[in-house]
Amino acid sequence: MRGLLVLAMTAALTAQAAAATPDDVIAAERAFAADGQKLGWIAAFKRHAAADAIVFRDAPINAQQSLADQPDEPADRSLKWWPIFAGVAQSGELGFTTGPFTVGDKGFGHYFTVWAKQRDGSWRWIFDGGPRNAAKSPFGPETTPLHLPLATAAAGSAERAWSDVGAAEAALAKAAATNAQAAYAPFLSNDARVMGSPEQPATTAEARRAELGRRAAAITFRQLGGRASQAGDLAFTYGAASWSRDGQERRGHYARIWQKRAEGWVLVFDEILLVPPARPAQ
Repeated sequence: MRGLLVLAMTAALTAQAAAATPDDVIAAERAFAADGQKLGWIAAFKRHAAADAIVFRDAPINAQQSLADQPDEPADRSLKWWPIFAGVAQSGELGFTTGPFTVGDKGFGHYFTVWAKQRDGSWRWIFDGGPRNAAKSPFGPETTPLHLPLATAAAGSAERAWSDVGAAEAALAKAAATNAQAAYAPFLSNDARVMGSPEQPATTAEARRAELGRRAAAITFRQLGGRASQAGDLAFTYGAASWSRDGQERRGHYARIWQKRAEGWVLVFDEILLVPPARPAQ
């Protein structure tokens, strides 16, 4: 009898995992974007951000606190965005979306949003940020978003996953301190997206090599936070990045998505965002 009960519970958990789909976070992103047009982007960002959401400024800061002093009116509807790629954890409570954004008809870029399901069942974003691009994306709002396939393995718990991903982050950081491009080689999946430069997101092996080649030869990474899914199959990490180029020190922040696969933890998304140099005092 006990064996039958265990089998029944296992089957129920398997069915629950199979039900997880990126469509849920895509729907949350579309609702977020729709509110951007209905309410203005500031009000939409406030409405859809979790209480502990962060954004990158000079340092990672609480999004709600960052937005608190910005007025909802007059509503600014110049910012538009739409998802073209999304993924979700087997446990169905952590996911991400990414896609183009436009600011009027002259500003272009790609956003990256990490989503977490709240206790009331709603989805709220916990991180949002992305680079400007030199040109408009060829993928318009009518694009059907691609799905990252569900993980093929899991650590079994968020705690175990966080420990494993921390070790992977440390190994990448150690190697990147001397050769950033080579440091990514053991970790980037064959379907990873890499972005941060003014070019379009890199989605092929050749494009990823080119995007990594636009970065500094050596980069210092320092992990600051993130979270792992309950199933232990997906993790969001972020941290500080610093490098030297043309004799000048630069710094920024990175954001990543790690996924557990049969071969181990792999990177399926990576971006570095520059912190603009401080303007000289007038």
